Amino acid sequence: MKTIISLILCIAAMQYAGAQNAFVLQIHTVGAGYQESLQNAFCKITQGDSTWYGKSNRSGLIYQRIYGLEDVRLEVSHGIFDSDELTIKLPRKMEDGDTVRRTVPLNFRKVTDLQQVNVLVPGVAKVVYQSEKLSVSDFELLSNGEILLLAYPKRLEKGSELLVFRNGTVLEDFKLQENPIELVRDYRGIPHVVCEHGVYGIHRSEGHVGISNIDKAYYMSYISPIIDTIGTKMYFSNFNPKYPAVDYLHYDQQDSTYKKILKVQDDLMMELYRAEYKWADIRTKLWAKKMEMETGIDKEIWVGAKDFTSSIYYKEVYAPMFERNDTLFVFDYYKDQLFSFDPNGDLIDSVAIYHHYQPKQTGWKRKLIQDQATGQIYAFFEKGGICFVRCIDVKTGLLGEKVVFEHKYIDKLTISGNLAYYIYRPYESAQKKFLYLSKLPFSFPESNVHQGSLISTETGK
Repeated sequence: MKTIISLILCIAAMQYAGAQNAFVLQIHTVGAGYQESLQNAFCKITQGDSTWYGKSNRSGLIYQRIYGLEDVRLEVSHGIFDSDELTIKLPRKMEDGDTVRRTVPLNFRKVTDLQQVNVLVPGVAKVVYQSEKLSVSDFELLSNGEILLLAYPKRLEKGSELLVFRNGTVLEDFKLQENPIELVRDYRGIPHVVCEHGVYGIHRSEGHVGISNIDKAYYMSYISPIIDTIGTKMYFSNFNPKYPAVDYLHYDQQDSTYKKILKVQDDLMMELYRAEYKWADIRTKLWAKKMEMETGIDKEIWVGAKDFTSSIYYKEVYAPMFERNDTLFVFDYYKDQLFSFDPNGDLIDSVAIYHHYQPKQTGWKRKLIQDQATGQIYAFFEKGGICFVRCIDVKTGLLGEKVVFEHKYIDKLTISGNLAYYIYRPYESAQKKFLYLSKLPFSFPESNVHQGSLISTETGK
């Protein structure tokens, strides 16, 4: 009985709907004043309890079938025009299938005329610095928006120059008296030129550039290992390019206490490293034993550092540490884990990471890059010369979308404020090495990040 009643009600409803007149509402969106059709204008159409949504086509038209003669309410909006609301009263004498046409003019949104703005399209590279005489070897981004360039005319070890560059203009230019190797930054954000025999700090203030000479041994022993400071706490590592393990430590300057945060070790490399002692000759073993007695360092370590590190099978340990918003992140690729620590060096969390697997297939280059402004961490890949990065989610360990750069075999990639800077010269070209800029398709906000250079990399920085 209930089924029969429901069926009768459905038939009655269908008959009632069929008895209603159906009309076509045509809305034409135009720009007020010049009457040009507006594409992609959004419209909310309401009639009684019914609501429909539409978007204007290339001709600025929106079509919607409506029923009955009730008033229709329109809410029209556009990205760069002011929104408008209006009510359409339908004619009482209309036949089924008639078209009701209405034109909706929108006023252009008032804007303030600003200075010229260069809009960067994601993935499209733009030349930041170019020269017919100098090639860029290295660069550092300064906190005031300037760029420190290490450049050379023909060879880096002959006639190298330091340039302070900004907005297409070289502000300062002076030659180096010693053969440079690279540019680095310490934990305070101060750039340094590492040369063959010395290290020179670069100080930029009051429109001038100052250079201070620092003993290289002192810099490498007491400044370079420091990663960051948070309050009275200092974080550093004992990374040595000739030892397949590294300790990350925490020192509190307030009470002069040390604490080991994490030890990272390549177990396979360590086994091969120590096994070198077994195959050493007698003279080498006697030398290693003597060094062990003098220093307390295991004789196997001495032989491994002397012989195995020059082997094609040896790889430096790679386990970088980063800091963002007072949280420390350590990538332990030998345990497939990303560890998170609080400022006291206590473990917060750990997640699995696997993007370093099958490097020949993926192009993984044992290189992580942190955005100097947002703190986001990117993994760098290169396969067949095609270079790309993928953002790492520190909460899950998963990789984000692939961002491919326009040029192949790029060098010295640096990321700051969702912008990627790198050095590039076309293959087999007479062009000098230029500095390029490419916008990443992200809009991460700024975070509290460290200012120093990365420690525990293949270059030993």
